[in-house]
Amino acid sequence: MWWIYALLSAFFAALTAIFAKVGIKGVDSDLATAIRTVVILVVAWAIAFFRGGTATIGTLTKHNLLFLCLSGLATGLSWVFYFKALQLGKVSQVAPVDKLSVALAILLSVLFLGEVLTWKTAAGAGLIIAGTLVLIL
Repeated sequence: MWWIYALLSAFFAALTAIFAKVGIKGVDSDLATAIRTVVILVVAWAIAFFRGGTATIGTLTKHNLLFLCLSGLATGLSWVFYFKALQLGKVSQVAPVDKLSVALAILLSVLFLGEVLTWKTAAGAGLIIAGTLVLIL
């Protein structure tokens, strides 16, 4: 079941790139990121509220809050650089390079989370890296 959500995520991420490229024409990339962030803020809180997720807000620990805030900071910085890259480059080049994050996430999960690197995962990450290099060069 997880893979259905992952495929939906990939589909909407692809739409994000297309919509952003069209919407960013003639707009400051930082302003575009700020507008996108407000929309995401409203949608995320609406989903959390209507699905009952806010009921457990009191159970969050300082550890949870710290790492969720760090994740938010990393997301924000990713979006700032992504929108600037989209403004300057082609979606067909920017989006795949952005997905190099998959290979980097695999590497970081092994280094910092102690996840096991299987040969299949390593090969997949290697192919992502190789594909990114082909698109860059």
